[in-house]
Amino acid sequence: MTQREIFLRHVAQTSMSPLALEIVKAEGALLYDINGKEYIDLIGGISVANVGHRHPKVIQAIKDQLEAYLHIMVYGEFIETPQVQFAKLLTDHLPSSLNSVYFTNSGAEATEGSMKLAKRFTDRTEVIAFNNSYHGSTQGALSIMGSEYWRNAFRPLLPGVLHFDYNSPDSINAITEQTSCVIAETVQGEAGIIVPSKGWIQALRKKCTETGTLLILDEIQTGFGRTGKLWGFEHYGIIPDILLLGKALGGGMPLGAFIADQELMSALTDNPVLGHITTFGGHPVCCAAGLAALNALLKEKMINKVKGKEELFRSLLVHKKIRSVRSFGLWIAVEFDSFETNKKIIDHCIANGVLTDWFLFASNCLRISPPLIISEEQIKKASEILLRGIESN
Repeated sequence: MTQREIFLRHVAQTSMSPLALEIVKAEGALLYDINGKEYIDLIGGISVANVGHRHPKVIQAIKDQLEAYLHIMVYGEFIETPQVQFAKLLTDHLPSSLNSVYFTNSGAEATEGSMKLAKRFTDRTEVIAFNNSYHGSTQGALSIMGSEYWRNAFRPLLPGVLHFDYNSPDSINAITEQTSCVIAETVQGEAGIIVPSKGWIQALRKKCTETGTLLILDEIQTGFGRTGKLWGFEHYGIIPDILLLGKALGGGMPLGAFIADQELMSALTDNPVLGHITTFGGHPVCCAAGLAALNALLKEKMINKVKGKEELFRSLLVHKKIRSVRSFGLWIAVEFDSFETNKKIIDHCIANGVLTDWFLFASNCLRISPPLIISEEQIKKASEILLRGIESN
């Protein structure tokens, strides 16, 4: 059997039509398939490869850690240098109240941990989330996902979850002394890059403070320079009580985290002891890779060029069939009249060496979230191919 046949037969499928590209190498902002075909990567592993695929410093850090040790003990029991140093680097670049890092295996697990922490600390059960939000697919994360289409098939889910429209005053009015937490994406990703008003998100922060409600901001995609700042919340002059990270956190390796004040985080250490545990969360190889990736992001000043690259994309993506272009840094949604139109353009792009896709809650929008190191020449070439696809469809 071919690799494709084995893939379809023995690897659990998540849809009826996977992309099924057989990629054998990735470097920078480029992917290469088994036939040697080159693709400009406009997906970046869904905002994972912010520093590029296989950044040399990340590869070297992984090799160095392999020489020391792999897994040695469940998370939090041993002093493991990659975990310690990565936690220190992260908190050095965060507000002082975000000083304690709990490493997980993924962004979804960070969501789960943060919800447990909020309930444990506040002794409340109500959770406020938002329509068209995405925080992962585990049952707790699914309970707060902002789409009944995905939730309904797996009910019953967690009780006490209320959903409101993002950027709406109703959501702020709903926060009371019964609310354990409000969990929101700093910018909604899978809704097609929906940016909140500064006034709304600041009012959200204020109401949470007034009611003793914890504000959890999901920066699993917005973090690590995607929006043109290291953290998305920096655009709004607010600080969350709990910050969720994932995607680019591991530099290409699987890693997530939730970050809070040490006083808050200590609620998970007693009554019950081991209130939240994980075997592989904060794996030393993943933390070594993530540490190297964040150092590269900062030292090579990759974020400084994000705004210019965003503007270049926007200047090139002009066509009468494009309904709108929504962006926040190198995170762009190109809107068409329908999913059918979008899918034809996506297929054209892939056939011609540009990898892109659609958004979960905005299927008529084409996704652009490339590695931050994508070159201007690659942006121009990808945009040219995309525009040809629009013209031919």
